[in-house]
Amino acid sequence: MNTTTMSSPAIEQFAGKGAARAARRRGARMESGQRKPGLRSYLVLVIVLLVSVAPLYYAFLLASSTATSIAQHAIPSLVPEGHLLENIRRVMNSDIGIWQAFRNSLVVAVLTSLSVMFFSTLAGFAFAKLRFRGKGFLLAFIIGTMAIPSQLGIIPLFIVMAKLGWTGKLSAVIVPAMVSAFGVFWMTQYLQEALPYELIEAARVDGCNMARSFWHVALPAARPAAAMLGLFTFVGSWTSFFWPFIVLGSANPTLPVALQLLQASYFKDMALIMAGVLLATLPLVLVFLFAGRQLVSGIMQGAVKG
Repeated sequence: MNTTTMSSPAIEQFAGKGAARAARRRGARMESGQRKPGLRSYLVLVIVLLVSVAPLYYAFLLASSTATSIAQHAIPSLVPEGHLLENIRRVMNSDIGIWQAFRNSLVVAVLTSLSVMFFSTLAGFAFAKLRFRGKGFLLAFIIGTMAIPSQLGIIPLFIVMAKLGWTGKLSAVIVPAMVSAFGVFWMTQYLQEALPYELIEAARVDGCNMARSFWHVALPAARPAAAMLGLFTFVGSWTSFFWPFIVLGSANPTLPVALQLLQASYFKDMALIMAGVLLATLPLVLVFLFAGRQLVSGIMQGAVKG
């Protein structure tokens, strides 16, 4: 019996509900042009996964070793030696202020991510759906700033922070990063397609002003792309070293700056440093485990909409 030309009710009558569901899924895949991934696709994914995990596992092996064994064998065996908890305890008991650095990094990363999501979505809504003079020039100017290396602005930015009295304070790291040019560009591209003008006009007819239209219409529509932007901003803030090292120093460090102090204090004890690196990486792994699906959804929707 050829089931490719039969309707779903007919298949259900002759072969049962399971065969009918399978036929509907097969038909949906054929209509959408999707194909089931083959062995080659899975092989490529496995290779990419192994290449991505290899540096983290290498850091885990070094963190489980001792300074003596690392000096004797730069590439340790694939089996951990069992000194990980001891090295983590040494990091916790060191004089770098690991808990203060962890708290500082968490405050900076969370506040920066929230502000970038909100202000970038606000600016993207204005550039995508509002009409005003100079809109194209302003958007091009913002995108053009992405081509300027951030290192060129370090000296004038430090002078501004010194005049404000913010050196050594977390506000010197948070305030300059409250909005990003990439975030504005990303949200503008997304909202141009994801937010129809009809929804905004309907909200205005219902009595919403522009602020309420943004809050109740644009912000929910931008949630997938904003979540992706927030996750990437969180990772960038958490791992940022150059500017926090300059403006904060060792008195009030973030986590990457504190880990750099391990090298100065312990003369590059690689087992100790790698244990600190694993502690700093663990929150990022947890973030991706809990928010990975939202991240992939935001990337795919942004790619399609933009």
